[in-house]
Amino acid sequence: MENTAKQINYEILQAKKILIIPHRNPDGDALGSISALVEYLNSRDIEPEIFCVTEVQNKYYFLPHLHLIKNDPLIFTDPDIDLIIVVDTGDLSHAGVDQYLKNHPAKIINIDHHVTNPRYGHLNMIFPDASATTEVLYSFFRFNSIPVDHQIATSLLTGLISDTENFTNGATTSSSMSVASELVRYGANYKLINNWLLKNKTLNILRLWGTALSRLKKHPEVDLVYTYLLQEDFKKYEVEENESDGIANFLNKLDGAKISLIMKETAEKKIKGSFRTTFNDTDVAVLAKKLGGGGHKKASGFTYDGTKDDVLKKIEEIHKN
Repeated sequence: MENTAKQINYEILQAKKILIIPHRNPDGDALGSISALVEYLNSRDIEPEIFCVTEVQNKYYFLPHLHLIKNDPLIFTDPDIDLIIVVDTGDLSHAGVDQYLKNHPAKIINIDHHVTNPRYGHLNMIFPDASATTEVLYSFFRFNSIPVDHQIATSLLTGLISDTENFTNGATTSSSMSVASELVRYGANYKLINNWLLKNKTLNILRLWGTALSRLKKHPEVDLVYTYLLQEDFKKYEVEENESDGIANFLNKLDGAKISLIMKETAEKKIKGSFRTTFNDTDVAVLAKKLGGGGHKKASGFTYDGTKDDVLKKIEEIHKN
């Protein structure tokens, strides 16, 4: 993988113009990856473009460079873009850019940690055992002897904290803890990250969480505990859909079932689901893949064209087969 990291860095330094892309509704890992990459590129006098199909949540704007993110797909018509770096994205449809990159002449670099990633890049740096994409990027910097300043360290640590839920969920490994320790030594501002990401629950957000928790049910045949949120719930509490993202990890603390699932109705009347498990003999990525999604063995997700009842019925069918 060291050779791949060096090849990627060579392509970066030779590129005419670089475009960086995260997945839709980017989380702390995707945005921390972007921030760290741009910080490095700027140190080499490279000013990349950044595109995301959705807006960035305000709580992440403590990270540098996020104001550069654009949402206009016309950027893909720029003839100077000859290198595209896609971060933290299991597949291009999850980033909402598959149609834009289908015949794009640029070389694509794929940096990720999802086990279900199909390796869609010309160069792929994928560590399925990594807790976060920022952990993969840390290896990229190390393999290329790239100095990690306090800005890069804070960005990388943001991704680790985001994907491990502050080192409490099943994605946490000895490697992620070791990398986090090194990032703090390089000047990562843990207090800043904590204040922006972990102390950000308003009364209405907690009321929304209460609604989700009040609907918890167990499916004994599948050994699954599930709940759901509808568009009317988000409207009632005047809360954005992504403010409920932490519920999936919270349910991971639940005893009494092998798998937890939260289903959220999207504005397009589809169901966005998130699976979690803490059991080593259970692989929720396999289950999510059969629902059109993917992810990790202990944390995965999907988007299903149907209702919550349709999803539960499909899960039953998968379990029986």
